[in-house]
Amino acid sequence: MVVNAHPDDAEFGCGGTIARWAGGGREVVYVVCTNGDRGSSDPEMTSERLAAIRVKEQRAAAAALGVKEVIFLGYPDGGLEDTGAFREQLVRLIRKHRPEIVLTSNPHRRPFQHRDHRIVGTVTLDAVFPYARDRLYYPEHEAAGLATHKVREVYLWGTDEPDIVIDITGVMDKKLAALRCHVTQVGHRPEEIFRKFVCERAAAVGGLRGFTYGEGFLRIEFPP
Repeated sequence: MVVNAHPDDAEFGCGGTIARWAGGGREVVYVVCTNGDRGSSDPEMTSERLAAIRVKEQRAAAAALGVKEVIFLGYPDGGLEDTGAFREQLVRLIRKHRPEIVLTSNPHRRPFQHRDHRIVGTVTLDAVFPYARDRLYYPEHEAAGLATHKVREVYLWGTDEPDIVIDITGVMDKKLAALRCHVTQVGHRPEEIFRKFVCERAAAVGGLRGFTYGEGFLRIEFPP
């Protein structure tokens, strides 16, 4: 399960990893928390129209990577808060889909990142442990037939010192193609410059482990 703040976050943070895992037969579910309705400098764009466009872009990008399902929570861009209601939504989805691994933003990235990224990382970590694991949190879930679930690992993207690097050399073109689906976000960049930007970042991470291209994560393992 990939929990990301905005459409396009997952493709930047872990698109190659998702392409590799989905291509190997793993089922991947996206949870996109906001509708991205503020991410435009176009003076003719409205929030309502942008939100609709970004849903289509995200579906196309997910399909390009082999993602099984995309769930949109629909919060406004910049509107995420660390609330019980938001946490309950994530706990419910974790208990429903029962992922072995959850990927999300590193909430402690330095020196600065989007506020939504910090909040989605924090709330996702809390939802994984202890809330999704312990049955007395949200007892209404059990009444609805949802059992507790122990996530095995969390992978946090956006870390300066990754302790795991995934080799995405063989799927780099899929990551680039998925990112290119987000036309409202990257369509203004010439192909050569865009490709250089993405590939240089992936090469720097991959080089930490001797890969041509890689994606790095801080991995948190939970006891069985």
